[in-house]
Amino acid sequence: MKNVKYFFAILLFMAISKSQAAPADVNAAVNNVLKSYLNLKDALAADNSKGANDEAKKFTAALKDVPVSQMDDKQKAVWKKYGEKLRFDGEHIGESTAIAHQREHFGSLSTNMIEVVKAFHSNDKPLYRQYCPMKKSSWLSASATIKNPYYGKEMPECGMTKETFQAAK
Repeated sequence: MKNVKYFFAILLFMAISKSQAAPADVNAAVNNVLKSYLNLKDALAADNSKGANDEAKKFTAALKDVPVSQMDDKQKAVWKKYGEKLRFDGEHIGESTAIAHQREHFGSLSTNMIEVVKAFHSNDKPLYRQYCPMKKSSWLSASATIKNPYYGKEMPECGMTKETFQAAK
């Protein structure tokens, strides 16, 4: 009888450990997507269409590594709503070297990425939602300093921080 109790206790412990490990895997994968997004934003801010192209390919590859099966129901619903949109825009940016076209898709990509960040609360560092009034579009940044991805070197400081997402604890 003691052996049966120990067996069930071990099974219960393993089940709890696995259920607690899953969000860390999801969070790590979402943070990898976010890191690629931020690199893409930096490339556009620097008027580097080739760099944006390369980072967009890394972004779409990171999307494929997100373990949807390990998400809770709320996360799955958000990912179902935004994951395909993120992939679509990431692929378009990755297929183009025309910076105007890349920036057009970056606007949509940013809108959807902001919603994912809000829903998952998994960012491992503070993030800033910044807004360009000329473009009427937002983006995410790891720095409070404005580096406008929509106008690049033409108007690098055009924008303002509208919201801060604190790092998840």
